[in-house]
Amino acid sequence: MSMMAGIQGQVLEVTVVGCQKLKDTEWFSRQDPYVVLEYSSTRHRTRTCTDGGKNAVFQEKFMFTMLEGLRDLKVVVWNSNTLSTDDFIGNATIKLQKALSEGYDDCTWTLQGKNGRYAGEVRLILHYAAAKKQNYGSAQLAPPYAPQVPHYSAPYSGPSLYPQVQYSQPQSAYPPASAYPHQPSAYPPPSASAYPPAPSAYPPGPSAYPPPPPPSSTYPPQQSPYYPQGPYPGQYPPPPY
Repeated sequence: MSMMAGIQGQVLEVTVVGCQKLKDTEWFSRQDPYVVLEYSSTRHRTRTCTDGGKNAVFQEKFMFTMLEGLRDLKVVVWNSNTLSTDDFIGNATIKLQKALSEGYDDCTWTLQGKNGRYAGEVRLILHYAAAKKQNYGSAQLAPPYAPQVPHYSAPYSGPSLYPQVQYSQPQSAYPPASAYPHQPSAYPPPSASAYPPAPSAYPPGPSAYPPPPPPSSTYPPQQSPYYPQGPYPGQYPPPPY
């Protein structure tokens, strides 16, 4: 069932708020605009805004009985003259789809002059009370089945609801082989220890040379018993004392 179906005989409420930036049709004085609304054979006219000029305020409300198949409203703005015919300022065609489906429409519409150029703006407020009843009746129908597609969400990062089981691998009897070949060291081997070596457990071997004689403890030295005492042949006798 369409939301705009069954408008026959329903009432549409139209409020003419005002006009702005109207084309000025007067040369020596301020113009006196008024607005005419036309729907089918029904016509409503606002009061004349004396000396309204380019910006006129009306704030007038009118009622229209809707006809099935007719969803346009005609708006015409005129300038009232006393001694001559009224001057045409501009017109517009108001589309009623939004008001008939949603029940409310507050919009400013652009007016066009005789040559199709911009001639100002008119503001209208539309109320359609039957839209609420139609929306309520259509809301009672069950909506068509549509499977719900779950939205993507980030993986669950909270604690697990199940106990965590730790598995350990059996240890090998062999040391693990390195994955890389042995590389020679870039540094020289450490130097000899700074500490003296430990004493040997064996006595030193005999020396190949006899040890020097110990110094004599008596003075003067004793004559050797292996050599005769002087005088010697070829020497001078010792001097007398």
